Amino acid sequence: MTIGTGTGGNGKPIASTTSVLRVMNERAVYERIRLDGPISRPEVAQATGLSKPTVSLALADLERTGLVRTVGHRTGNAGRAAMLYEIHPTAGRVIGIDVGREWVRAAMSGLDGKPVVRRDVRSQARSASALIDQLAGLVDELSAEAGIAPGEVTYIVLGTPGVHDAENNRLLLAPNLPGWQRPGVTLELAERLPAPCLIENDISLAALGEQAHGLGAEVDNFVFLSIGTGIGMGIVLDGRLYRGARGAAGEVAFLPVGETDPLTRSPEAKRHGMLESVLSAAGLVATASRFGMPGRLTVKKVYDAARAGDPIALEAVQYEAGNISRALASVIALLDPQLIVIGGGLGRHGVDVLLDAVRERLADMTPLDPPPIRPSALAEEATVVGALAVGLATALDIVFNRAVAEPAVG
Repeated sequence: MTIGTGTGGNGKPIASTTSVLRVMNERAVYERIRLDGPISRPEVAQATGLSKPTVSLALADLERTGLVRTVGHRTGNAGRAAMLYEIHPTAGRVIGIDVGREWVRAAMSGLDGKPVVRRDVRSQARSASALIDQLAGLVDELSAEAGIAPGEVTYIVLGTPGVHDAENNRLLLAPNLPGWQRPGVTLELAERLPAPCLIENDISLAALGEQAHGLGAEVDNFVFLSIGTGIGMGIVLDGRLYRGARGAAGEVAFLPVGETDPLTRSPEAKRHGMLESVLSAAGLVATASRFGMPGRLTVKKVYDAARAGDPIALEAVQYEAGNISRALASVIALLDPQLIVIGGGLGRHGVDVLLDAVRERLADMTPLDPPPIRPSALAEEATVVGALAVGLATALDIVFNRAVAEPAVG
């Protein structure tokens, strides 16, 4: 869901006096530099099939408008050294934000995709208004630290729990963020943020981050299971994010797994989902307490005790592993992924005591060998990395369209 004043840059169409062919050639050169830069002029011509004079004209225009820049030379075996071109990183700015119950993580990158500013802050999720204030302030802070005005940000991507109800323009299935599901939240975000903004499910973005810069780059079909304050799954099939008919694909918190557990019969389980009531951080702590582990517990205490051989903590972790395995067995039967990536706070902190148990149980539940199960390569950065990757693609379009329109309006 994109909110804001539109995604076409300055909102002005490419003027009719602009040569369509020139724009197409510039776009082809721009795309090749984006994908393969730094790259030389002859390499661009060879890759695009355009003539060298055409490439030279396109490069001159792209340099003039500040979209690309030269970055040195490449020396060949004979002849003159070839000048190299790359996307100009400061021609646009992208902000990616991971909005969580406990933490808000954010980063800004240039058009080269490299983060230039990074910030992790405790989430002010006591209400939707407080959280919107925090997000707007965070964008201002990132901009100031990068030395730009907030209005110079090209595009923002917010990763949050929940599903967007397009018909009513509101977020659903986000009970861990108080007030986030009330009508008007998306409109308030549009009013407070200084650039067009895409709101996307946080775990879907984590999967896209893993695809762009992590384990998902190695395969075309994989799932990203996040276990933390909540439970969610991002699904990538044939190299593309799978959303489902209403954007709710991956809401595995509502799988009917663990229905014999007393936690699944609570009112909270109806709001948060049966699986989440058992597998979340709160669920693990409640299970360990119910099994007889004394004291005021935290996830860290339960895992540390399991590592030390505490029988009650080990029983709680094995119980957790059993429910994860049953959920994953269902996913494997339906989707047959090549890889399962485990992320989220619970998955990260318990990887050494949890994953072996999950792998062992899954082997007995699936008719074929289960796919590899690996901890996320990006850890807590996965959603922000995915947000930047998604935002970068749109920002490049915005900046290009804005630049090619300038001759018609100036």
